[in-house]
Amino acid sequence: MQGALTIRLANNTDHKYADSISNMYRESSKHRGTGIAIREPEYICQKISERKAMIAFIGETLGGFCYIETFSKGTYVSNSGLIVDLQFRGIGLGKKIKAEIFKMARENYPDAKVFGITTSSVVMKINSDLGYMPVSFKELTDDEEFWKGCNSCPNFDILLRNDKKLCLCTGMLAKSKNEVMKIDLSDLVLKEENNSNE
Repeated sequence: MQGALTIRLANNTDHKYADSISNMYRESSKHRGTGIAIREPEYICQKISERKAMIAFIGETLGGFCYIETFSKGTYVSNSGLIVDLQFRGIGLGKKIKAEIFKMARENYPDAKVFGITTSSVVMKINSDLGYMPVSFKELTDDEEFWKGCNSCPNFDILLRNDKKLCLCTGMLAKSKNEVMKIDLSDLVLKEENNSNE
């Protein structure tokens, strides 16, 4: 790895990287040989302008990108489009980007469940480490805006044939920040009760 790692909130000065980020998705799709939705530069710029994206650099070189989207009136939030440049794979960069975007999603939308869909075993492992669980598509948002994002995936016809209930992707879901806090508080109360009874 050449240069220091920087992961930060993307801002309007990063619009210049939109073409390169879009090309990362195309190259990744070719490299993996599995379905991956292509994000156009205009959409990437939109997410950057909305301050809903994280961007990573190794030294001065663009290394990766990820963004968040909200659905179903803010009850669901997705960490979408995690991408790492091919030359920087295998060094844990994707995990670090995902951790930052996951933290941002929970802080900005504490009542929203965090979800995603992926065909990548690497992303599944990253998600599991963050507390996601594999779920059926029926447990995810039914917001049509989310599923429109699959239009550019080569497996979109499979999704449609299965009435958006099944595809090659695995659905993954994490509890909202406030749900986790309630569980932690409940565990604390139980421990205190058990200690007082001893």
